[in-house]
Amino acid sequence: MNAQLTLNELAALMKSAAGLTVDPKELANRPDATFTEFGLDSLGLLGIVGELENRQGRPMPTDAERCKTPRDFLDLVNTAQTAQTVTAAKDNVSTTGA
Repeated sequence: MNAQLTLNELAALMKSAAGLTVDPKELANRPDATFTEFGLDSLGLLGIVGELENRQGRPMPTDAERCKTPRDFLDLVNTAQTAQTVTAAKDNVSTTGA
């Protein structure tokens, strides 16, 4: 997964990893509501983090499982994703002269 994590994907992860059905529109309308308000507990969020790590083949940011809201989670995960993509691109740039 190289693209940014979306609210639709977060809702799908909440369903697959935590067994919780949440309408992505509800997440969009209330991005600063706590995960607890949506019925997601810390163990469920840990399951989401684990699922993302499995999909991406690398660890999520260390504070991902401590996020309290969908907005915080998406901001943290997507910022880390962007930073990893930039680092990988820099690592792949040829440093040989012409």
